[in-house]
Amino acid sequence: MPRDKTYSHIKVNEAIKAEFLEKGFEGASIRSIGARAGMTSAGLYRHYKDKEDMFDAMVEPLISDIRKWTEHHISKNHELSSGKVKGDDLFGESFVDLVRDVILPKKDEFRLLFACSAGTKYENFIHDYVEENQKAFVKALVHLKKNGYPVKVIEEEELHMLLSAYLTACFEPILHDYDAEKTDQYLNTLQDFFMPGWMKIMGIEN
Repeated sequence: MPRDKTYSHIKVNEAIKAEFLEKGFEGASIRSIGARAGMTSAGLYRHYKDKEDMFDAMVEPLISDIRKWTEHHISKNHELSSGKVKGDDLFGESFVDLVRDVILPKKDEFRLLFACSAGTKYENFIHDYVEENQKAFVKALVHLKKNGYPVKVIEEEELHMLLSAYLTACFEPILHDYDAEKTDQYLNTLQDFFMPGWMKIMGIEN
């Protein structure tokens, strides 16, 4: 954890983020980060114990927010699917909302996580996140079937492919750094494209 919250610490964090975004974790160096922050390597160690600690500090708040959103999303959908609900109301919210509400406010941190994390414990985060959601989706399908929905049978490999495609598409406007208007348009298109397919798989009438 950071040892202080002074203006110096803010400068250090700005330097860390810029270095990792430019060079990735493996290419970043303590000396270069220090130069960006205008201090020695020894000065940096008063804020963070090592490079791994620095990267953790950049991405952990976002990961925590993603986890909280996902847990709420799964819990909410489980409650809704316990009774007959038609159309989009069953979803409550989608991964498009995750992007809008959680990721966009921390888009630099997401770019670090998605594209700059090779060599860290986070390098497989996106793949692991897809697999976690795949398991949750399978459970949701079982729950829906028990509650009378005509769920479409789908192989786990198919589901993994679809979830990977969906999440990757949702992340594209951030990775390409589109402006707010283009990002909103892109996400609306994705919502219109993917949601009918998800509803068909789940046996939900639109």
